[in-house]
Amino acid sequence: MNDALVCDVCPHACALKNGQCGFCGARANNGGKIVCINYGYTTSIALDPIEKKPLNRYKSGSLVLSIGSFGCNFRCPFCQNHSISMSRPRSVDDKTIYRTACFTTKEELALKAESLRAAGNIGIAYTYNEPLAGYEFVYDTAAYIKARDMDNVIVTNGCINSAYFEKLLPFTGAVNIDLKTYNAAYYQTLAGLPAKNAASALALVKNNITLAAARCHVELTCLVIPGENDSPEEMDAMSTWIASVSPTIPLHITRFFPRYHYADRQPTPLDTLRKLEKIARSRLRFVYLGNV
Repeated sequence: MNDALVCDVCPHACALKNGQCGFCGARANNGGKIVCINYGYTTSIALDPIEKKPLNRYKSGSLVLSIGSFGCNFRCPFCQNHSISMSRPRSVDDKTIYRTACFTTKEELALKAESLRAAGNIGIAYTYNEPLAGYEFVYDTAAYIKARDMDNVIVTNGCINSAYFEKLLPFTGAVNIDLKTYNAAYYQTLAGLPAKNAASALALVKNNITLAAARCHVELTCLVIPGENDSPEEMDAMSTWIASVSPTIPLHITRFFPRYHYADRQPTPLDTLRKLEKIARSRLRFVYLGNV
C-alpha cells in the first residue's frame, strides 16, 4: 500500500503514495487506486448563455447548465476562477474543501438539466475549474447526458493525455479549448511542467485540438497577456496553425484584466487586441474579441 502509483491522465504523471494528492489537487492515490477525489462535488452551478463558454457558433441563443468543481493541472497566475481551480486538499483525508462543495450525482444533474429544457437549456457544460482533472465524473456524466439526448459542452485547457480525451469525444457536442500561447516555453510555465522537453504541453494541446476538430464542434480561446503572448509574430504563427487544421475554427481573442497573481498588471490595450484580430482574420474565417 506504500508503493507509489502514477496518474496518467495528464502530462504531470504524478507518482502518488497512498493518501497523496496530485499536482491538480483533484486526483489521488486512495487505497491503492488512482481516483478523482472531486467526483460529484460541485462548487459552482449556473444556467449560462452558450456564448459565455465562449461558443459563438454552436446553437447560438441557447442556454447550458454549467457546473464546476475544484482543482486544475495548470498554474496560470492570471486565473479568474482561482478560488476553486487552485483550491486543493492536502491529502485524501483533508475534507476542508468539501465544506464549500455540494455532492451531486449524474442522475440528479440530468434531472436538473431536463427540467430546464423549456427555458432553453441544451445540456451540461463542464467548466469554471479544469473539468478534466475530474475525468471520471465528466466521462460518466457525459455518457449519461448523451443517452438522454442532451448536449455536453467541455471548456478545458486541453492538456490531457490524448487517449483519455479521445475516449470522451463521442459524447461531446462542443468544446472550447484554451490555446493559451504559441510559445512552447511559456506553455510549460503555465502548466507547471519542467522546461526540458519544452514542446510537450503545446504539442499535446495542439494534438487534442486536431482530434476534437474531427469529432465535434471546436472553438478556441486565447487570453492575451501584455508582455507575455501579445506579439504579432505569435498570433501569426498561432492563427496559421489553426487554419491548417481548419480555417473555420472560431478563435476568441480575449482581453486580460488584472487577476490573482497578476493583479498589479494593466489590462490588455484595446489597440493590441485589434491588431491581433486583424492578423488572425487574415487566416481564419471567424475571429471574436472577448472581454471588450
